[in-house]
Amino acid sequence: QVQLVESGGGLVQPGGSLNLSCVVSGFYFERFAMVWVRRVPPEAPRWVAHIDKNGVNTAYEDSVKGRFVISRDNAKNTLYLQMNNLKPEDTGLYRCTKGVYGGFVSDFQPPRGQGTQVTVSS
Repeated sequence: QVQLVESGGGLVQPGGSLNLSCVVSGFYFERFAMVWVRRVPPEAPRWVAHIDKNGVNTAYEDSVKGRFVISRDNAKNTLYLQMNNLKPEDTGLYRCTKGVYGGFVSDFQPPRGQGTQVTVSS
């Protein structure tokens, strides 16, 4: 059974930091590119960051470049998102999901996890 469990969100002031984690099971984590997505209802989820299966190549949505860092530990089946200098517009439900083989870095499979809420507010 595929499971993706996100954690690490919370309420933080502008300029603060958070480190999100996503622990996966039920599939060969090391075989898949992974994507962090953010959803702000009623909009559809949008990609935030992408990492290839080896953790070598990363890509970021323009608004988070230079502030967020995506990483992974394949030995621990865990994906991370270090979020720095947070802004109110970073607020949303963050979930991890698989990338799409042969697709763009902004492509992702439908998120399955519950997600972790990030709220940036003073």
